[in-house]
Amino acid sequence: MPRADVTQMPFSALYPLLVNKALKKGRTRREVDQVTAWLTGYTPEQIARLEGSPITYGDFFRQAPAMNPARSRITGSICGAKLEDIQDPLMRDIRYLDKLVDELAKGRPMEKILRG
Repeated sequence: MPRADVTQMPFSALYPLLVNKALKKGRTRREVDQVTAWLTGYTPEQIARLEGSPITYGDFFRQAPAMNPARSRITGSICGAKLEDIQDPLMRDIRYLDKLVDELAKGRPMEKILRG
C-alpha cells in the first residue's frame, strides 16, 4: 500500500493533529500557532482562516509569507530522520514544524523553541 503524500493532504486535517498533540501535554492552541507563525510568517488569524480552506499541507508551506531563516537552527530527529539529512526542502520545512510541536509537547520553554 503506497504511503500517503503528506503534501497533498488537507491542512485542515493535519493542523488539528498538531494542536491536539500539544493540548494533550498541557500546552495551548495559542502556543502551537505561535511556533507555526515563527516558522512560516503566517499570523494566527491567517492560520485559523487557512484551517477552514481547502489548502493542502504542501501549499501551506509553499505559500508561507516568510519562512524563518533561523529554522536551519532546528536540529535533531523527527520520525526517525535527522532533520539535517532531509534533502527535500518542502519536507524539511514540514518536519521542522513537527519538531517544534514535539518540543512544545515535551515542555520545552518557548524562548528555547523559538531559538531566541
